[in-house]
Amino acid sequence: MAVKFKTTAYRYPNEQLILGMTILVVLGVIIFTAAATACLSIVFVLGFFIIGYYSSKSHHQTLIQTAQRVTRETAPDLALIIDESAQRLQVEPVQVFALPNRTPNAYTFGMDTPKAIVLYSSLLQLMDRDELQFIIGHEMGHICLGHTELNTLVGGLAGIPSNVTSAILMHLAFLWWNRACEYSADRAGMLACGKPYKAISALIKLEAGSSVRNQENLARALQRIEAEDDDILNNLGETLATHPMIIKRVEEIRKYATSAEYQKLQSQMNQNIL
Repeated sequence: MAVKFKTTAYRYPNEQLILGMTILVVLGVIIFTAAATACLSIVFVLGFFIIGYYSSKSHHQTLIQTAQRVTRETAPDLALIIDESAQRLQVEPVQVFALPNRTPNAYTFGMDTPKAIVLYSSLLQLMDRDELQFIIGHEMGHICLGHTELNTLVGGLAGIPSNVTSAILMHLAFLWWNRACEYSADRAGMLACGKPYKAISALIKLEAGSSVRNQENLARALQRIEAEDDDILNNLGETLATHPMIIKRVEEIRKYATSAEYQKLQSQMNQNIL
């Protein structure tokens, strides 16, 4: 059997740098302010990590009992998209659940294997096959790159009790890293679906919702989105958000799609499904 190609080279180039700087900011603030002793800080982070682990386990069990798990029997077409995305990205075992909800959204979580991906049911009506594959690949990218575990760990560091100024600095650094992770996951989604323009249309639909019914609606929605970063308030608001503005994500997708790295990785991942 041919060896499957697996890589994390699609990681957004600044993500690890930002993570390192985030951790340095957090540790620097702790040391500088002496807000908590080293011993208490370690206990706090371990406690946060343990709480996150068991919270994740509980949420997973709740989904198993209340949501529909996507399998070849329950949703054969969607299961094929999931299987192909998993083969392309060579992700660890995952369970995918469809959850009734009118808001188009998806998320992943988990501290151990299998991780879980949750797709809100409205996505299945709003997105076409390639757009769904981008969204699923995006969530698998978070798993491949270790974001699910790191999110809990770094969140624990950022949540160490401290004075107000220190807490704000740590929280902003944590959010900065979160946004970098989204760029990395978008790249994974692109590699999963193999069509950058579908990655863009999926993001537009996530932002505009059910108002996008045809190409004309899609074009109008993109025009509105393209004006987002012209507003200084939007740019300031982004610093308090876990996700970058949609227009910035669209621009990053366009830039990455023209790179030699993307073309090379796409070709290699295509071999995983042959």
